[in-house]
Amino acid sequence: MSLARTTTVLFEPLRAVIAAIVMLCSAVASAAPPPPSEVKAVDAPNDAGESLIVSWKAPEMDLETLARFDVLLRSRDQAFEKVSEAGPTATQVVLEELQPDTPYDIQVVAVDADGASSTPAGIEQPIAPRIQWFNDSRSWLAILLIVVCGAVLAFIAAARRGLNLWVRPIAGLEAVTDAVGRAVEMGKSVMFVPGVLDINEIQTVAGVTVLSRVAKIAAEYDAEIKVPTARSLVMATCRETVQASYLHAGRPESYNADDIYYLTDEQFGFAAGATGQMMREKPAACFYMGAFYAESLILAETGNSIGAIQVAGTAMPSQLPFFIAACDYTLIGEEFFAASAYLSGEPQQLGSLKGQDSGKIVAGVLIILGCVLATVLSVTSHGEAAETATGAISEIFEYLHDNVLGDEGLTSKETP
Repeated sequence: MSLARTTTVLFEPLRAVIAAIVMLCSAVASAAPPPPSEVKAVDAPNDAGESLIVSWKAPEMDLETLARFDVLLRSRDQAFEKVSEAGPTATQVVLEELQPDTPYDIQVVAVDADGASSTPAGIEQPIAPRIQWFNDSRSWLAILLIVVCGAVLAFIAAARRGLNLWVRPIAGLEAVTDAVGRAVEMGKSVMFVPGVLDINEIQTVAGVTVLSRVAKIAAEYDAEIKVPTARSLVMATCRETVQASYLHAGRPESYNADDIYYLTDEQFGFAAGATGQMMREKPAACFYMGAFYAESLILAETGNSIGAIQVAGTAMPSQLPFFIAACDYTLIGEEFFAASAYLSGEPQQLGSLKGQDSGKIVAGVLIILGCVLATVLSVTSHGEAAETATGAISEIFEYLHDNVLGDEGLTSKETP
C-alpha cells in the first residue's frame, strides 16, 4: 500500500469528525430563538375603539442576541401581517388605528441578531377593540364640573329667592356716577368707546353692557353722551342700548341717534377720528370698554391731556398697562366681564358669577395644597419617622398630581 493511500485511510475518519462538528456548530448558530410566552391582548381603555394593548413575557435567552419582537395581526380569515415591533427589553406594545368591534388574531415573534425568527406565540381567542362610553381618566374633571355647575344653580336659586349675594365693589364702576355728574357740572359731554372689534367679540358685548349703565345715568342727569364706533353692527347695537336706557330713565325725548355714529373699520383711522373729536369737544369723562390694540394708548393719552376722568376696561393683557398708566380707573380682566352681573343684579348673572367663584376657590385650594405638599417633601429631614410621614405625603401628592390633575381617574389602572 502506498504512503498516499495510507495517509488518506488514516485521516478519513478525522475529516468526517471535523465535518460533523462544523455542521453541528452551524446548526446551533442558526437555531431559531425560543418564542415569547404568556401573550395577552386587552382593549385599550378610554378610547374610541381603535386600540389594543398587547403584552408578552420575554423568552429566557441572552438579551444581547435578541434583536426585537415583531407583532403580527390579522382580521377574520386574512393572512398575518407585521403591524408593529418592539425592542428586546419591551414587554408590551399598543396597536392603534384598528377598526372598532372587529375581532383580531395577534401573534408575537422573537427575532435574534442574525434575523432568525421564533415560532409565533399568539393569543388564545380573537379580541375586538370596543368603543368606550365614558373616559374614566377624566373622572375628577367630571366631579369638579358637577360641583361648579351645582354651585351655579344653587346660587341662581338663592338669588331668585331674594338672597342678597355680595359682590366685591368695583371701583371703576362706582366712579361712573361721579364721572357723569362732573360732566353735567362742567356742561360738557361724555364719550364712550366700545372697542374696535365687532359685536361677535365677547369684550364688545361686555362693553355694551357697561354702556347701558352709563347711558342710564347720563339720561337721568341730562348729560350728552357720544359713542363713536368702528363697526356698523356695533353702532346699531349701541343705538338700541342707549335708546332703551333713556326710555328706562323716563326721558325718551332726550335720546339722539346721531350721537351714536360710525367712523371707520380702519384701526388708526378710527383712533384719529375719536381723538380729533376729543380735542374739539373736550368731554369731561371718557370711557373705554371693549377690545383694544395699539390705539389704546393714543385714546388714553389724548383723554388725559384734556383733563377728562377716564375709566377703561379690557381683557387684552398687552393693553392693560397703557390704560392703568393713563386712566383714573381700570377694570382688569375678569372685573370687566363681571361688570354685567355687578350692574344688572339679575339672579342668573349673579348666580353664575358666584358659582364660578366657587370653582376658582376649589382650584386655588388644590394649587395651594399641591405647593405645600411639594415643599414639605423637598425639606423633610431624614429619619424613620420622617420617612414614614414623607411616604404618606408623597402618596397624597402623587394622587393629586396623577389622578386629580392628571389622567389616572379615580383609581390608578395598571396596564397588563
